[in-house]
Amino acid sequence: MPVNDAVTDSVTQVNTNVVGETPALAGGNLMISTSQALGTSALNSTGANQQATIVHQTSTVQGINSLFATGGAVLGRSIQVIFEKSAS
Repeated sequence: MPVNDAVTDSVTQVNTNVVGETPALAGGNLMISTSQALGTSALNSTGANQQATIVHQTSTVQGINSLFATGGAVLGRSIQVIFEKSAS
């Protein structure tokens, strides 16, 4: 049974269309995946930077608190020595 030429041409055009679009679709999917991965990487980098900033700030505050505490202890001991010497 012969097949109508219009049907054959239609099927051929669809197959050609699919074969022609495949590289473009693959490239588009690659670009989307890559851009999403880069966006996620930038987001993670920003979050890590924020966390590092918080750690640095708390370390600085703890260091300053230690310096002030040491200074107070030294000052208190000095005053105690002065009082002991003046009492004797």
